[in-house]
Amino acid sequence: MSVKIIQEKLQSYAARSQQEEENAVKEITQEIALAALSRAGFFKVAAFQGGTALRVLYSLDRFSEDLDFTLFQPDTKFKLESYLKGLVHEFAAYGYAIEFQDRSKASLAVQKAFLKDASIGEVLNFQHQRKGGLERKIQIKLEIDTNPPSGSHTEEKYLDFPFPFAIAVQDSPSLFAGKSHALLCREYIKGRDWYDFIWYTARKTQLNFELLSNALDQQGPWKGQKLKADAAWYREQ
Repeated sequence: MSVKIIQEKLQSYAARSQQEEENAVKEITQEIALAALSRAGFFKVAAFQGGTALRVLYSLDRFSEDLDFTLFQPDTKFKLESYLKGLVHEFAAYGYAIEFQDRSKASLAVQKAFLKDASIGEVLNFQHQRKGGLERKIQIKLEIDTNPPSGSHTEEKYLDFPFPFAIAVQDSPSLFAGKSHALLCREYIKGRDWYDFIWYTARKTQLNFELLSNALDQQGPWKGQKLKADAAWYREQ
């Protein structure tokens, strides 16, 4: 398949700056990765979550670099690498020369991998790109929680690039619970956490308190306390 489809998609962004154009290429790459995972049957066992899910499927107006996922059920034998090999062949059809690095550790429930490419930027025509092509390699981090807290709810959504495909994603209340857990338990402040919090509250998003309670019991300062979070507790914290 020609790189033409990538070029046309890039032009559709009508990027106004070099940074917007680079972000557009990364987002295009993310969507190809999601399509490849869908073709491989990944979304029969896992759901999309996190900031990029909000961006791609719920129209959050900020760019997000990582692809985050969660298994439907805990599985200590799950191997992300088994799906990554198929991504290499899928990307090749669009002009990419993808390399992946599996950074997973046996002792950690969250498996990590990086997709890297230095070729696509050499064959695309950029409106704002400085001489020499992309400033750096395209790099996308994938993470999947193989021991997720219970209580999450998912829904099926569809994307039409680079071809129509289905994707399992956490619903809005469950995504809000995940962001709330980060806000309550992260040991440092991230501006994007508060940005997303305002985005959720501005839309009067319901919060999945069952998932939040189970996540708090699993990790953070309330670990092991069997706390049952509710709206009053949440407002106070």
